[in-house]
Amino acid sequence: MFTRKLVWVWLAIIIFSAAFLLGQETWSPPECVDIDEDGYGVSGFVSCPHPEFDCDDSDPAINPGASEGPAGDASCTDEIDNDCNDQTDNAEEPKCNPDDLNMTDADFECILNWTKVATYYITNKRGYEAEALSVAASPTGGTFPPGTIIQLFPSEAMVKRAPGWNPVTNDWEFFFLVVDDTGTQIWTRGAEETKNRFGGNCFDCHRKAEPQWDLICQENHGCDPLPDFVSDAFIEALQQADPRCS
Repeated sequence: MFTRKLVWVWLAIIIFSAAFLLGQETWSPPECVDIDEDGYGVSGFVSCPHPEFDCDDSDPAINPGASEGPAGDASCTDEIDNDCNDQTDNAEEPKCNPDDLNMTDADFECILNWTKVATYYITNKRGYEAEALSVAASPTGGTFPPGTIIQLFPSEAMVKRAPGWNPVTNDWEFFFLVVDDTGTQIWTRGAEETKNRFGGNCFDCHRKAEPQWDLICQENHGCDPLPDFVSDAFIEALQQADPRCS
């Protein structure tokens, strides 16, 4: 049975508790512990910009938002779990394939440094130079190895990616480049959708090559002929005028 005295005791407790709580700071989640300041915390605190766990909080390049590539990049062959998914390098295939070649501006260079076959220049940046030249010189065609780069003009290129990159284009990636004496800028790149400076679709032209030529257009390969003014001498003059060679 409540007595007046007990009521006053409970009232005092309530008033004291309210005063105590009002004097406390508003509760907030634990502060984000993010040593490398990449937005991912060591314990996955919800107060961090990204709640996922950072498997290496000493390196801002390693976190769940990073990648093991894209394929062909240095992080594909560094034997590190860059994206914190417990897999490294070759275990990430086909996402990460050390044979793939994901070109950057700096990977393109003066085409006169390469080998000329027929009317185009060719090289391979994945260690398959001999194999690429063998296919290029074969009278019966063949499939070029990954890492092969072919350029007829300094401003256009075909790059062979790793098997499975794009079966529709035989794993070729097409590029339109802006070149000058300071180097190369990749203007546009891609597979079936890539267009040159005149609006022509690269794949639409090369897809007409007979299957044994691996989408390479040369005389009698099945592709539409180049305009009459684009003679071998014209092509040679453009190649020799590559501004990156000066």
